[in-house]
Amino acid sequence: MHGISVSSGIAIGYAHLISHTSLDVAHYVLPKSFLDEEIARFDAALAATRSEFASMRSNRPTYAAAEFDAFLELHQMILDDPLLSVAPRELIASEQCNAEWAIKVQTETLVAQFDQFEDAYLRERQTDVKQVAERLLKQMVGQPGHQPPSARHDVETILVAHDLSPADLIQFKPHQYGAFITDVGGATSHTAIVARSLSTPCVVGLHHARQLIREDDLLILDGEQGVLIVNPDKLILAEYKLRQSVWELERKKLKRLRTARANTLDGTEVDLYANIEKPEDIAEVKANGATGIGLFRSEFLFLNRENLPDEEEQFEAYRAVAMGMEDQPVTIRTFDLGGDKQLSGAKRVANNPALGLRAIRFCLAEPQLFRTQMRALLRASHYGNVKILIPMLSGASELDQTLQFIEATKQNLDDEDIPYDRAIKIGGMVEIPAAALALNVFARKLDFLSIGTNDLIQYTLAIDRTDEEVAHLYDPLHPAVLHLLSRIIATSNRLGVPVSVCGEMAGELAYTRLLLGFGLRQFSMFSAQVPTVKQRVLSTSLHEIAALTQKILRSDDPMKIRELLDRLNS
Repeated sequence: MHGISVSSGIAIGYAHLISHTSLDVAHYVLPKSFLDEEIARFDAALAATRSEFASMRSNRPTYAAAEFDAFLELHQMILDDPLLSVAPRELIASEQCNAEWAIKVQTETLVAQFDQFEDAYLRERQTDVKQVAERLLKQMVGQPGHQPPSARHDVETILVAHDLSPADLIQFKPHQYGAFITDVGGATSHTAIVARSLSTPCVVGLHHARQLIREDDLLILDGEQGVLIVNPDKLILAEYKLRQSVWELERKKLKRLRTARANTLDGTEVDLYANIEKPEDIAEVKANGATGIGLFRSEFLFLNRENLPDEEEQFEAYRAVAMGMEDQPVTIRTFDLGGDKQLSGAKRVANNPALGLRAIRFCLAEPQLFRTQMRALLRASHYGNVKILIPMLSGASELDQTLQFIEATKQNLDDEDIPYDRAIKIGGMVEIPAAALALNVFARKLDFLSIGTNDLIQYTLAIDRTDEEVAHLYDPLHPAVLHLLSRIIATSNRLGVPVSVCGEMAGELAYTRLLLGFGLRQFSMFSAQVPTVKQRVLSTSLHEIAALTQKILRSDDPMKIRELLDRLNS
């Protein structure tokens, strides 16, 4: 069976099926005399679910991911949403229906709202809505939460479920299960994020695994390929046991590379930075040996909340990261909001959010919001090596307005005698083809550049990678994409402007040598990817890959390009 790999590794063990409460509940009409009692039953379940979340928060395990508190807060917000906490009571009274049915109806309403988002990350939050509703329904029938099964001590157990919430994964962690498998979910689901943080193999999106697998079936989970093998024969089992041993040995070797410098065999130093979303991610950044923050996605401070973070809250977050990384570079991107990533209460609706009022366009259209963030960023620069990154620049006019805005904010801080780094570096993201083709304009006015490959590929190929109908056409190895990347890196190096890649390509091992061959010397990625990319850098000779890299650039045959890439990585 094939699914979506969200956490690498190989697990071999016996299946344990986790039951879940289906949202396909029964619907029946109650006599009016029973309605008060039914509403009271709903209220009791609501209170019990709130208590369950409170208990999880107060008993938060030490091994829980830094994101765990944020997940609990999001689930609490969903539970407290009037559509889930108030509307079912009204529905019970008006429709004389049972509480389970009222919860189902309101859950579907909430899910439909999330389903309208264009952004994959926000759209997938509908999974969180379903998980909260499931907990509420379990309270209705007296079965709170998922109960951890009794773990076996002689073999690994692989949990198979229709869905698992982040709280479920944390609850199961002490029992040392070998892997997690779910029918639903995607690479950006909260369950996937927690699984990666726990370093536990996990494959999601298997669709019918929960129905087809039986209790105690022998399973092999290949988290690298997203493959699940049920009841393998002896030869396959032996092969995967060998692969598992090799995998564990490689993990131990990678841990020893944490403090090693990322130099090629030729002695060229390469900077490997990490992408983060919150100050709490710093611990993982250091554990994996990243030497800086290449991308702090500041918009995550603004999402999933009713009130906007004020200057002090933002300042404290940025300062915490700057001080936590000591003198290592910390690149903070101004918020990439707008379009599909709307602030709470925002009324703008775009027909095509990816091409609408977002990122720096949104910032310039909302000067008060932008000024608040810029003041916080500049103040935080006094406490570390902070750099500011401007997203989605497309022309000189936007850049000039932004730089003028920053200078005005600096003057404002000077007038108030507030310290900041007067030599703070300002950079721009190259993620629109127009910016790539007019790079000289940006290189003259900015201190550094960062290539956002996710959007650059999407805009270059006119493909929405979140649309299942065309996602297969999203191709980082398209000749046009490769020529753009090569041109951006070569031009930046020629002009002496530092350039990095902070998109998904930076953390994909298959592209490490290709990007090195293009002249890239700064990579920024999910921190867990740093050790494997470092290992590839350490085993690379820039002299040896130069010829193959040029052959890849000269080819316009997709099959030939992939064949040459395989040779480059062999």
